[in-house]
This record gives sequence, C-alpha cells and structure tokens, in this order.
Amino acid sequence: MNAILRWLLEMAARFTRTVDWILLAALLGLMGLGLAVLYSASNQSSAMVTSQGARYLVGLGVMWLLSRVSPVRLRSVTPVVYVLTLLPLVAVLFVGTGRSGQHWIDLGVFFFQPAELLKLSLPMMAAWYLNTGPLPPRFGRVLVTAAIIGLPTGLILLQPDFGTAMLVGASGAFALFLAGLSWWWFAAGAGAVAAIAPVAWLWLLRPYQRDRILTFLDPESDPLGTGWNIIQSKIAIGSGGFSGQGWGQGSQSHLNYVPEHTTDFVFAVLSEEFGWLGVAFALSLYLVVVGRCLWIAAEARDGYSRLLAGSLGLAMFVYVAVNGGMISGLLPVVGVPMPLLSFGGTAAVSLLAGLGVVMAVHAHRPIRGR
Repeated sequence: MNAILRWLLEMAARFTRTVDWILLAALLGLMGLGLAVLYSASNQSSAMVTSQGARYLVGLGVMWLLSRVSPVRLRSVTPVVYVLTLLPLVAVLFVGTGRSGQHWIDLGVFFFQPAELLKLSLPMMAAWYLNTGPLPPRFGRVLVTAAIIGLPTGLILLQPDFGTAMLVGASGAFALFLAGLSWWWFAAGAGAVAAIAPVAWLWLLRPYQRDRILTFLDPESDPLGTGWNIIQSKIAIGSGGFSGQGWGQGSQSHLNYVPEHTTDFVFAVLSEEFGWLGVAFALSLYLVVVGRCLWIAAEARDGYSRLLAGSLGLAMFVYVAVNGGMISGLLPVVGVPMPLLSFGGTAAVSLLAGLGVVMAVHAHRPIRGR
C-alpha cells in the first residue's frame, strides 16, 4: 500500500513539476470568480457556465502542455509559429464574420478569432528577433522589430478591430521596452500617432468608431443612444458600493440595462454585485498574475525568456487596465474583454497558453546561454 502511494505521489510530482503553483492559484481564483459572475449575469444559465468551464479546461490543458516545453525549443520554432498564426489572420479578411467587421472564422463547432493567437506569437517573435543581437537594440533592429509588430497589427486593423490591434501591438512594444529601448523612441511614436490622428479621424475610422470617441468625451450627449452603454455601466459600478448588492441581485444586469453583461461589461456586473470588496479581490488576483510573470522574467537565465515572460506579464496588465478603464468611462469603449472573467473561448485559451509559456520559463530557468 505504501509503495502504491509513493508511486502515485511520484507520478503526481512528475506530472506537475513544471506548474507554477502561485500563478496557477491566482488563475484558478479568477476562473472561479468568472464562472460565479457569469452564472449571475447570464440569469443562472448552467449551459453558459458549463460551456465556459469547458473552455477553461481546454486552456488549462494547453497551459500545462506548453509549460513542459523548454524555452530553447520554443525559441527554435518561434518564426514558424509566427508565420502560421499570420495565415488565419489573412484568411479572416476573406471568410470572416462579425457584427461590425470580419473578426471570427466559423469552424462549425465554434467561432475562432485568429487575432487572439497573435497575443502570444507576436511577443514570441519580437523576443526571438531582439535576442539575436545586442541589447539595447540599434536603429536598424528597432525598425525590423517595428515591422514585425506592424504587420499583424495592420491586418487586425483591417478587420477592423481597433481594441485587439492595440493590445497585440502593445504586447510586441513591451518586448522593445524590456530590451532597453530608449524612452525617446516611445515619445516619437506617440508624437507620430498624434500627428496622424486628424487623418485617421477623417479617412480611417468608421462612423461607429468616431461615435465611440465622441461618446467617451461626452456620454450625456446621447444618453439613449451611443452613450447608453457607458452610462449604464457606471450606474452599475456606483450602485455596488462597498460590499455590493449581493450575488445574483444586480438590478442593472438582470434588467438588461448593462449591455454585453456576459462579455465586455462583465466587470460592471461584478462591481454591482460584489462592490468594492469584490473589485479589490479581483484586481489583487490580477496583480499576483502580473507580478509573478515579471518576477519569473527577472529570474530568467536567457534574453529570449526574459523578454517573452516580461512582455506577456505587462500585456496582461494592459488587458485589465483597458477593460477597467472602458467600463468606468476612463477610456473609450473598444470591445476588449476582461481576462478570464468575460465569456469567450479563444481569448481564454490564448491567455492561458501564454501563461503556460511563462511557467515554462520558470520551470526551465537553469538553462543558460542565448
């Protein structure tokens, strides 16, 4: 009996040896909270909760598999992964579907969003290229890295999906930042964006995108139209108070005042039902995830792993900040989901896959060399 128990413990240890338990605990906390809020927001739909739970299980499986792949092997296949993830990004422009563009590919069983794959493959490619030369990168290498970032970002903008394009581009830009790129580069980039803003407003942005910006500046100008989403979201957040109205008791979401209350605005439902305490708990879990990623990046033994883990951690921070700013009226509505809280499969699986790569960096940190 003792021999069997010892064998089982050895197998369990071997099975989980690449798992980072701190990171996993925070992720499981977020997923559990997400399922609880989704159950309430969907009017107690067991089918929706079961569907999302299945997506989480797939994501956890992918995370575990990637955690067992050494950074050396990941680095060797990075260019191939980058190219392969670009192909569906091109295909979606021709066969994609969506309410306000071409964002998804209907695979029959589920809808697949190719842009989500770039949240992992782009920082992988940026880290791979930057790691092949001296750091901080010189002028020519910065331009090549910018092209690596700009190609998928431009393809996503063509869908059009400004919110996802911004997040994907940021994940690559973080690799440049962690590589030691001078601040004046980022200042110049911000200046270039400001310079082309009038042209983008007149010729590039679609009417609904301009409406979102105008609504952000003055939501009360059309309270029953374009301003409805953000006004109702802010009401829901404010009505939560310190401890919330209680699980399943949120009036704004259950009376369908809050739009997209299972996807983009699910954090408003959490705020209304669990109040400041629930928001603080959720944000603390996100802080653990981001902080752990940055700690693992700091402990990495090679440049590729350090840039990749750090970029994925900072990208996670941006996802949370953008969605939180959006639902509270601090940023324009751009259709960015809250990680692991919003309903959706591709986003959850791609996020967990990225964190599996971070776990791989930690589990294989004795590896030295570039």
